Amino acid sequence: MLNKCYISFFLFIPLLLSLQPKSYAQSTKQSDGEHQILLGLKKHWGRSSPALSRWNSTSAAHCNWGGVTCTNGAVTGISLSNQFFVKPIPPSLCLLKNLTSLDLSYNNFSTSFPTTLYNCSKLNYLDLSNNLFVGKLPDDINSLSLQIEHLNLSTNRFRGRIPPSIGLLPRLKSLLLDTNGFDGSYPAEGISNLSNLKVLTLAFNPFVPAPVPEGFGKLTHLIYLWLDNMNITGEIPENLSNLSDLQLLSLAGNKIQGTIPNWIWQLKKLRYLYLYDNNFTGVIADNITALDLAEIDLSSNKLTGTIPGDFGKLTNLTFLFLYANELCGSIPPNIGLLPNLKDIRLFNNNLSGSLPPELGKHSLLVNFEIANNNFSGELPEGLCSNRELLDIVVFNNSLSGKLPESLDGCNKLNNLMMYNNHFTGEFPRSLWSVVTNLLSTVMIQNNNLSGTFPTQLPWNFTRLDISNNRFSGPVPTLAGRLKVFRAANNMLSGEIPWDLTGISQVTELDLSGNQITGPIPMTIGVLMGLNAFNISGNQISGNIPAAFGFMSELTILDLSANALSGEIPEDFNKLRLNYLNLSMNQLSGEIPTLLRNEVYDLRFNPGLCVSSNSSTHNYPICRASNDLSRRLITLFSVLASIMFLSSAVSCFLILRRKKHRQDPLTWKLTPFHALHFTEHEILSGLCAQNWIGSGRSGKVYHVYVADEAGACSSVAVKRIWSLQNLNVNLEKDFHAEVQILGEIRHMNIVKLLCCISSSEAKLLVYEYMENGSLDRWLHQRDRTGTSAFLDWPTRLQIAIDSARGLCYMHHGCSPAIVHRDFKSANILLGSEFRAKVADFGFARILLKAGEPESVSAIGGTFGYMPPEYGYQRRVNEKVDVYSFGVVLLELTTGRVANGGGAEYCLAQWAWRQYQENGLSVDVLDEEIQDPVHNEDMFAVFTLALICTGEQPSMRPSMKDILHALLRFDHRSEGGSLQHAASEETALES
Repeated sequence: MLNKCYISFFLFIPLLLSLQPKSYAQSTKQSDGEHQILLGLKKHWGRSSPALSRWNSTSAAHCNWGGVTCTNGAVTGISLSNQFFVKPIPPSLCLLKNLTSLDLSYNNFSTSFPTTLYNCSKLNYLDLSNNLFVGKLPDDINSLSLQIEHLNLSTNRFRGRIPPSIGLLPRLKSLLLDTNGFDGSYPAEGISNLSNLKVLTLAFNPFVPAPVPEGFGKLTHLIYLWLDNMNITGEIPENLSNLSDLQLLSLAGNKIQGTIPNWIWQLKKLRYLYLYDNNFTGVIADNITALDLAEIDLSSNKLTGTIPGDFGKLTNLTFLFLYANELCGSIPPNIGLLPNLKDIRLFNNNLSGSLPPELGKHSLLVNFEIANNNFSGELPEGLCSNRELLDIVVFNNSLSGKLPESLDGCNKLNNLMMYNNHFTGEFPRSLWSVVTNLLSTVMIQNNNLSGTFPTQLPWNFTRLDISNNRFSGPVPTLAGRLKVFRAANNMLSGEIPWDLTGISQVTELDLSGNQITGPIPMTIGVLMGLNAFNISGNQISGNIPAAFGFMSELTILDLSANALSGEIPEDFNKLRLNYLNLSMNQLSGEIPTLLRNEVYDLRFNPGLCVSSNSSTHNYPICRASNDLSRRLITLFSVLASIMFLSSAVSCFLILRRKKHRQDPLTWKLTPFHALHFTEHEILSGLCAQNWIGSGRSGKVYHVYVADEAGACSSVAVKRIWSLQNLNVNLEKDFHAEVQILGEIRHMNIVKLLCCISSSEAKLLVYEYMENGSLDRWLHQRDRTGTSAFLDWPTRLQIAIDSARGLCYMHHGCSPAIVHRDFKSANILLGSEFRAKVADFGFARILLKAGEPESVSAIGGTFGYMPPEYGYQRRVNEKVDVYSFGVVLLELTTGRVANGGGAEYCLAQWAWRQYQENGLSVDVLDEEIQDPVHNEDMFAVFTLALICTGEQPSMRPSMKDILHALLRFDHRSEGGSLQHAASEETALES
């Protein structure tokens, strides 16, 4: 930056140039020389650097280049952090004779300390932190410029000792050597001489264990002293009390003993005190005059006594960490009045008494952790008054009473751990909210709480334990990331929900000791990762589903004390159970071979038996008559099935002959491609066994027909409507689909083969896509019984194929076509998972590309519809861009588009995650996380965010999106940019 005197100097440049022509010539020559030096740096370090790539050899204005600072036309500063440099620092750098500031932090230098910098004679600021420098610091490090004031070598791989000669740099004000591998003795000999030092960091180095050097007490100008995790022993020396300017004192993670000196609490400028994870003993002083303290962390020591009342005078205090000590007594009430307190952690002590009643009312309290103490009474009424609370951790106390009303609507709450207390009353219903809730962990077991669940719990729950309370009502449909659900010993009733797909990731499910009735749902098999399942002590009836035998992760199974009947499935032999209890039921039949083990409890099932050759004598021998009966029943069942099948075939043939007589008079076939089948083959395939699904406008069938060579092939048939439910909207859908698909020819748009219509129904016949929809592979795998998943390269290819289809509709058709209902369910996958866009019932043909078209009704699916649908009825291509962005989010995160309820969708979730956490690996689908592909996934996730922006004009075109996706396609050897160019040529033609 230019200071005021430099700015004044520039005002006189014209005058100086007229009076001193020789000096001007010299200045020009110097500028040309610096220009060449900088270009030499670019050549040395390569052109992949984000900053150096913009250094242009044809421009003389190098003072305007990124990372370059000039004063009076001379280069005085170089700042090139985060440039991925690997090659060493070249000697030519110090040919910049006026260089005073050099920042090369966050690169990949891996040499020893660069002594070439000794030649930078005017250097006063040097930052080489966050690199990979190795070896020892040179003994003559004092050969650096004597002007140097700031030296930052932190976060490298230096080792050995810190040379005493570092104390011969008299102007040093900040010395940062933390986070290296220095393993010698503490550098007291040299550093103690740096009388101007204000910042000193030696933390996270494996020094030889020793006390804090006495000489550090002479550094009276220090304001920042960071000495964490460096093997300090002994006590804090008294002469550190001379450091009256200290604002930060951190000695955490050492082996310091003794008491905390009283003089620390008298440092009037002290703001940050970190003494955690040491061996401090004794009490905390109660005469505190360091009233500027904002953060205090004395956790994980052996402190005794009470919490000083003077802590309540620290009006700037934001963090108070005293956990894992031996403190006793109560929390001073005035702590509840502190206006800036955000985080208080007092767990694992011997504290008792009631909690400060004003806590939470006067500050934006974010975290409250007091677990494993002896507190009693109620939680403060205003604990979440300011709606910022994220964590309440109060388990293992003697707290009682109703939960505070301020928790109702405490929507930012993430962790609620209140187990093993005496709370009563109804649990706040808003905390179960699907829409607004952020709760991840709820552990409220062993209280006396009551209430009911909503129909569905929030998707973001990972752990829910309400055991040993008084909750009632039906078992909720669980959704999202839930791993553990325990609800033992409550008053839950009704049946176990059949839709268990929402908790397919659950590992432990305990519903024991309730009043649940009905059968175990056959869909239990979707819980493939289930490790422990307990529904004992209920009123569950029916048979044990054979699906249990395929749950390979199951180790604990307790179905005891119910009314289960029938046989134990033979597939139980496939399980490797550590614990099995099927006792006190009404089971019968032969016990599977591997369950004949004394460890398993199958008692009190009078109908169970074993075969005659079994070595188990605790069960009766199965009678032969029983075997015969079972065989006869099986035989009769087979015969009945054969008779039923014969009747069905006869009926089918009669109906088919009847249709053959009628169809030529009633059905009209309109082909769009060359066909090798007749309408009669299609009509004969519209039977129940060929039905594969239902959509918004009718049923879909998988029909087998003969191909050109006479072999069997497949088509998909959509039956739009029947005479009984004919309506105007479906009529429009039909004509839209026929008009668009009948004319479109593109490899990534599903092919409409023909249309068959009559007065009774209208049929659309498509090419058959054998792998179904993308939605099925992303979100319905458990429901369909497949364990396979789409890896990232396949997902990227699907995104590219889908983008090609939409790109053709937007840019390759004249006029352009807008799909208006683009979603993962409308992306169909072929034999090699090549994708095609389908279902054009809501599509619109724009009168002019890029201009909005009025629509009479909103089309689309919630979660994929852009925000402008809420306030306008005009659409253009940016509607599809938004929907495509949502599909990209599904591909990268694995989440459903509309799983968060009517007021919360995937796009909103993704934007919030990005704003709060940036590009965190937590947003990516766990199944496909891979260091090889994570960077590409982050890029596609970012592209999805851009596509789902609120302003339509800010969203990219599908052509731009396709170009961006092709850059991440590493499957083609020819290079993605060439591929993108050929794609654009194809579109333009």
